[in-house]
Amino acid sequence: MVGRDQSQGVLRIGPNHLSYSDPQAIKYIYGHGTKCAKDTGYEIQKGTHYHLADVVDKPDHARKRKILASAYAIKNLEEWEYKVADKVERLIRQFDKRCTAPLPAGQIVPNPEDANVNYRMWTNFFTVEAIADIGLSLKLGFLDRGDDMCEAVNPDGTKFTAPFRESLYTVNEKTSLIVHTYDWFKTLDKLSSYTYGIYRRGTKAAKAWDGIHLALTLKRLEAYRRGEKNDDFFQALMEDKSGQPNNLELGEIDAEINIMLNAGSTTTAIAIANVMFHLLKNPKVLAQLREEIDRAMDPDETIASYENVKNLPYLRACLDESLRIYSPTTQNLGRVTPAEGMQIIDQFIPGGVSVSMSAHVVHQDPSIFPEPRKYIPERWLGEEGKKLQPYFLAFSAGARGCIGRNISYLEQTVLLASLLHRYEFALPHPNFEVTRQETMNYHVGPLPLKVWRRDIPGMEVSEKV
Repeated sequence: MVGRDQSQGVLRIGPNHLSYSDPQAIKYIYGHGTKCAKDTGYEIQKGTHYHLADVVDKPDHARKRKILASAYAIKNLEEWEYKVADKVERLIRQFDKRCTAPLPAGQIVPNPEDANVNYRMWTNFFTVEAIADIGLSLKLGFLDRGDDMCEAVNPDGTKFTAPFRESLYTVNEKTSLIVHTYDWFKTLDKLSSYTYGIYRRGTKAAKAWDGIHLALTLKRLEAYRRGEKNDDFFQALMEDKSGQPNNLELGEIDAEINIMLNAGSTTTAIAIANVMFHLLKNPKVLAQLREEIDRAMDPDETIASYENVKNLPYLRACLDESLRIYSPTTQNLGRVTPAEGMQIIDQFIPGGVSVSMSAHVVHQDPSIFPEPRKYIPERWLGEEGKKLQPYFLAFSAGARGCIGRNISYLEQTVLLASLLHRYEFALPHPNFEVTRQETMNYHVGPLPLKVWRRDIPGMEVSEKV
């Protein structure tokens, strides 16, 4: 246990856990070459096998990272762009069906019945379907049906159906309430299942979520064993570049699919909802972004080409500023100091102490980000913007940073550019605020919008895509 700390920028958030707000601590805790490892909070959550996000052992992490690095390489991602484009097209079909007449001149509040698109729900369907196709070459049909019911399977082989989002988010909510009691987590997880409310629902949801990712793993594995060599994450998981098998156990394969579907859909969906909300709250920013997008796309172009929009500076700035204000993951990502202890900034911390930072705390530091609560994409432009990158923790940092950040940017840029080029959007009223809930992620509630087609020269307005 650490003695009481009097210095500024350090807060004890548990008997043996220090939370830092001084941005100098980033390199010590998360940077490349850090002596810290992931703390017990990750280890206690693992199933039968570790996955890339919860593996604590550094050599085992290096082994996993080597296997998965090729799958997440930018070259692969750009080859998978057609999978993202397919999901954008399916989403646009649904939005086209729900388009209403343009708002009359001078009117800023739409008729209540016209705010008929739950942007948060539909774009979450988009991220789940995109990662399922990128990862497993599977079509889930959420965007065609308008629901997220999935086939699931119990360990004994019996099948059932369960909702993807509700299952995943409910189990994460329960976990977030008890996971920080590291020594008691397993006991509390079991005992709380006999109580009520979120604890009982979370236990039921955990079984559903385990059934969903296992069913998808087994379905793709069956195709692989039939000789299908699809262009996806799963193929890279099963074989190296020369075609030699990686010989992973089923439990490890399922664990990697679990985290891919979880992290690969949740945080990007939150980011997509947040950036639209910020743009609609800041119409001048939205207008400037539209001008940049319209210059990069032909008037009658439906799906943005990633090649044409990936380097648009203001688009990236708008995305990063939204990620700064509301990072999809705000919880402290715990690390543990090595047995011999280590120096963090100007202070020695004994071994075995959990240390961490919250992205939200760093991103709200006015000494780094003046007027931190304001949505100011311009702060990320040019040389001044480059100077802010070391303090941008939306994807964590260092060797344990998010391996899927390039997938997230691919999905965000193509989707947002395509939608803003094609549609106008309006909130239910100017003072509308989304609800937010912090669990394992910082979730966004429903975002009802009025949607109508833009009228720009050269754009063909049709209900068909």
